[in-house]
Amino acid sequence: MKNSEHVPGAFAPAKRSLGQNFLCDQNIARKIVDALNIAPGDNVLEIGPGRGALTEQVVQRNPGRYVVLEMDDALAGALELKHPQIEVVRGDALTYDWAGLAEADKWKIVGNLPYNIASPLIWDIVSLAHFERAVFMVQLEAGQRLVAHSGGRDYGALSVFVQSNARAEMLFKVPPQVFRPQPKVTSAVLRFFSLADRPSAQEAQRLSSTLRLCFQMRRKQLGTILKFNNFSDYEAMLRKLDIDPMQRPETLEPERFRALSKVLPLDFLA
Repeated sequence: MKNSEHVPGAFAPAKRSLGQNFLCDQNIARKIVDALNIAPGDNVLEIGPGRGALTEQVVQRNPGRYVVLEMDDALAGALELKHPQIEVVRGDALTYDWAGLAEADKWKIVGNLPYNIASPLIWDIVSLAHFERAVFMVQLEAGQRLVAHSGGRDYGALSVFVQSNARAEMLFKVPPQVFRPQPKVTSAVLRFFSLADRPSAQEAQRLSSTLRLCFQMRRKQLGTILKFNNFSDYEAMLRKLDIDPMQRPETLEPERFRALSKVLPLDFLA
């Protein structure tokens, strides 16, 4: 096996256009992969491996299928040369066929996600992919939104949608000094467990539309939002769902949003 010093592209400069900040601390890389709890033979998918800090840790655990998604052609080529057993897919994680991951394969997903795509990417993965657990490093601010509870200032549509599909937990923070180049913000590592009763594809679409409707007027009361959108009998419907019409969207728990999304008419959510 070739040393990274002799692999073309192994130390290619970071590209700002791809949001690249390479993790350089193997202790943190080990902690991230440990949180994935890979057993020999488990199938693993890594997003944006970059120079391979997490990859080195994953291969030591003898995974079954190991797929990595990398947009940077030079970095992808370096990984193929150094780890020929890995399946390298060149492409954008935002356009990857997440629904194509077979449930029976029990995938585990990991990645140091570019800050500019982390939130929409996690939104897609938790609702489309069949996975056992996922561990992602994101900007701390995004991480706080992902795990926020109702009533808090960080709680919003992203919090509700993700927590309706997965159990999310923040594991630890990561300082900017362990990256090259150094970002100007602190990062956080989060772990996700897919829920057995997550919404179906149709239910997820209804939930997404409900959240868009409610959080675009998040400071308004729910009764006012529905009244403003010409929904009749909104008070009776809300009370039947154990929702106070005077509540604001930011105070409503994920399970209440799921219940609300199931009863709102489709033409109302269009």
